[in-house]
Amino acid sequence: MANLTDRSESGAPTVLIFDSGVGGLTVFREVAVARPDARYIYVADDAGFPYGNQPEQKLIARIVAVVGQAIAEHKPDLVVVACNTASTLALAALRAAYTVPFVGTVPAIKPACAQSQSKRIAVLGTLATVGLEYTKTLIREFASGCDVVLVGSRHLASYAERELAGQPVSDAEIASEIAGCFVDSDNRRTDTVVLACTHYPLLLERFRRLAHWPVTFIDPAPAIARRVADLLRGRPVSGGAIRPRIVFTSGQAPAPALATFLTSFGF
Repeated sequence: MANLTDRSESGAPTVLIFDSGVGGLTVFREVAVARPDARYIYVADDAGFPYGNQPEQKLIARIVAVVGQAIAEHKPDLVVVACNTASTLALAALRAAYTVPFVGTVPAIKPACAQSQSKRIAVLGTLATVGLEYTKTLIREFASGCDVVLVGSRHLASYAERELAGQPVSDAEIASEIAGCFVDSDNRRTDTVVLACTHYPLLLERFRRLAHWPVTFIDPAPAIARRVADLLRGRPVSGGAIRPRIVFTSGQAPAPALATFLTSFGF
């Protein structure tokens, strides 16, 4: 990975944040706190949403092409792939295709197992993320002594997008998608749930209310923000905040409810 400390450009660094939709805003929020002076370009590939149910090779090709176009247009110093599916599937292809440094988003299985008291955790993600060999490799490498259940959701990412667009989703719909996370056997209950999709923290309060019992939900965004701050540590901090910009690949304007929500992030 390139070392940003060696770059000679002056002024605020440009950070491109990429996601299939608006779930990556949960990552942007933390990253912007870590480096409030950076210039942020958020690219939401709503034209390709949702990613979780698409053929792998087709999706990899799309991600590489969309990110490549954004890199050419905005010339970022760093790209954050704020999507678990895109990261676990296409991060290697992105790094092979482009020289800009990438920070990915992968299921936080290692910290989840380290902090679990019952040693029973759940990984809640899209069908694509939980089905990938990459995720299973993380479990083999970092979940020794811990029982892990993989829970693939077809709908939660779409539910988060619907909620932000002003289209309410019922408790029953959400409860059905997270039910598999809660395992109680051999006198041990799930006590930690890894949120392996950046859309899911948008529904976190609903998850907590609908949980079968209290658990710890792990959001990867703070760890990503720390990594970004570390990579940018050699770049001087500029004088003030720069208004972030959001780009939707569909070219369509966001729904009024979503537009209002985006203003809370400074867009």
